[in-house]
Amino acid sequence: MLKKIDHVGIAVPNIEEALKFWTTGMQTTVAHAEEVAAQKVKVAFLPVGETNIELLEPTDPTGAVGQALQKRGPGIHHICFEVEDIRAALAHLKAQGMTLINQEPVPGAHNKLVAFVHPKSSGGILIELSQPK
Repeated sequence: MLKKIDHVGIAVPNIEEALKFWTTGMQTTVAHAEEVAAQKVKVAFLPVGETNIELLEPTDPTGAVGQALQKRGPGIHHICFEVEDIRAALAHLKAQGMTLINQEPVPGAHNKLVAFVHPKSSGGILIELSQPK
């Protein structure tokens, strides 16, 4: 079902501030940045080998990332896995009794379809599944 780790999402209060560490300290570059209105975030992707670091800045404190920052502060928000068929992956997880945050895929960054698996089904880790459109 899983093709690869697509990215590790890191919640930050301010992308510009976070980029100082990632671009200067870690010598990475921003490959892509956008606002994902459906997820209430601004994102910046920084390639590291065949995966990415995704910085997530909330655009609305009531969104999932905004709430996570208020509750837990900055840090790792989720791990995203690319899948071949997101609908089939969701159906499989649901059949196995896993709790899904998204029953159907929603629009995500990079024009991908995404869906989240609740942390209570994955040992406390928020899992994102993504599929290129």
